[in-house]
Amino acid sequence: MNEIDTQMLEQSSEIIQKLRDECPLTHCITNYVTINDCANAVLAIGGSPAMADTSPEIAEFVQIAGATIVNIGTLFDDQIKSMEIAAEETKKTNTPFVLDPVAVGVSQIRNEATKNIIDKSAVSIIRGNISEIKTVAKFYDVTEESTKSKGVDAADSDIITRDNIAKNVELAKNLAKKLNTVIDISGQLDIISDGENSYVIDNGDAMMPKITGSGCMLTCILGAFAAVANPLEAAIIGSLSLAIAGELAAKTTKDNNQGTGSFRAYLIDELSKMDKETIMKYGKLYKY
Repeated sequence: MNEIDTQMLEQSSEIIQKLRDECPLTHCITNYVTINDCANAVLAIGGSPAMADTSPEIAEFVQIAGATIVNIGTLFDDQIKSMEIAAEETKKTNTPFVLDPVAVGVSQIRNEATKNIIDKSAVSIIRGNISEIKTVAKFYDVTEESTKSKGVDAADSDIITRDNIAKNVELAKNLAKKLNTVIDISGQLDIISDGENSYVIDNGDAMMPKITGSGCMLTCILGAFAAVANPLEAAIIGSLSLAIAGELAAKTTKDNNQGTGSFRAYLIDELSKMDKETIMKYGKLYKY
């Protein structure tokens, strides 16, 4: 990787204050396991969360939202209907739309739901782990390779490392170009691409996957930023914000000889304190 891209780091870090100033409504159709943490993460970073997911009111919420996110972590019949309504309505209203295809590839219903949502929408950002993104890429003939996720986690054989970063950046780039979207792959190294420009983020901490919901929180944070910035910049600053918050929260947790429950609380604390200075001090963003 090259030197840190300080220009993009500074450009994206300005968006935090813009988000806090505008406090856009961030409409989240997300899973019930992590819904409270997702709402608190959006509040902490500067957005205004609405967790409405009942199908009769979805269109009305999309119409007033700064952005809508869909997370397919829990798939009930009415929630699937809500997700498809959101996909269609965001396309009609040109509302930024972020999709998190949780555990796609594990079951047929998840595969069908993901493809239907993508095909009905003009999705702004697709965020997932590498196994999920590989599966989506296979749906659209971008790759022949796919690996079944380990539940909601990436397969061990898929973990992004410096040794395989080049091929995974290429995958993200090709899928982004095919779907005219931004692909955001989170992992030990985060990869973000809009099909033309690709970036790698080397922040975060090993404690982050030890709590449930860090990925779900990230998706909602991306939605908040997508309401005030273009999809590429929203993905970059959203991913940086959570990854750096994770680093700082982990340090406090370890310094105090505490565990993952404390880490979860510190993570929200660090998100609430996130600002341009913190991004510039800790951000490791590389143009690839």
